[in-house]
Amino acid sequence: MKKIRVEDAIGTVLAHDMTRITRGKFKGVAFKKGHLVKKEDIPELLRIGKQSLYVLELGDDQLHENDAAQRIATAISDQTLDFTEPREGKINLVTRHAGLLKINVDALLQVNKMGQIIVATLKNNFPCKKGEIIAGTRIIPLTIPTKHIEELEALTKKTGTIVSVKPYTPLKVGAVVTGSEVFNGLITDDFDPSVGKKITDAGCTLIKKILVPDDIPAISNAVLALKKLGCDLIITTGGLSVDPDDVTRQGVIQAGADVTFYGSPVLPGAMLMVSTLDTTPVISLPACVFYYKQTVFDLIFPRVLAGETISGDDIAAMGHGGLCMNCKVCHYPVCSFGR
Repeated sequence: MKKIRVEDAIGTVLAHDMTRITRGKFKGVAFKKGHLVKKEDIPELLRIGKQSLYVLELGDDQLHENDAAQRIATAISDQTLDFTEPREGKINLVTRHAGLLKINVDALLQVNKMGQIIVATLKNNFPCKKGEIIAGTRIIPLTIPTKHIEELEALTKKTGTIVSVKPYTPLKVGAVVTGSEVFNGLITDDFDPSVGKKITDAGCTLIKKILVPDDIPAISNAVLALKKLGCDLIITTGGLSVDPDDVTRQGVIQAGADVTFYGSPVLPGAMLMVSTLDTTPVISLPACVFYYKQTVFDLIFPRVLAGETISGDDIAAMGHGGLCMNCKVCHYPVCSFGR
């Protein structure tokens, strides 16, 4: 690159995007790469702090930041992601559909230890909306030796995709709401505005909801009835504490379900139970889901929608980030809960 004074740059072509920052108002591109510098541009270039400019002359063994970012984005992602246009040397990766973000964390670390190359992502298992930015990449210098990008491309061929999004599958869901107080009409059934809304907001269909008392055979029969209806997922609520009247766990087991785990290091949601009835997942939720805005259900439901089988190890790992701060204004999932 050849350095020249701004005043002498008329007629030259900018080698990279020029950024303008106005405190609290604007940060973005003032002049784009490839812009032909005109006489009237000189005062504005000086105002954004440019005393000198570079005229870029790339050799065959060098890549410009925009071209490098494009190759990095292609190498690290699967074919279901979209890319933004390069802006100030950076490209963002955008979801084409709603789904569960999957990051190969070990491979990402290797990339960011290579030097001169950075990839920043959201956390693994982040529930993504369609059109959401989930990662960004760029090189640190204006140019980079081509061989460095080729090394990254060779790495990703070994590690596989680093950034991807598993699409959600709409499920047919059945619900068993336990509790003699609900069954007998002593208190309001709060399933629909809480868990039920989250089910339908995710694009799933609530096939049937069955209210039952705290009775083992009644709970068992309700679970089996939903299984017979062809539900892809069965959810039970309440009846999981240590109280003698809480018998949901026993009812699910009597239906023939195999318990994967009971108890989770997530608050709210410590009494969570996950089991399998033949091949149908059964998620048993504690009553806290009717009170708290976000609970363990919000952490595991997206993973079920993405077709994942949740193991005991998965749940144990949720202890790191498993404490909800119960903020007055909830920003989940843009927070530390589950992250």
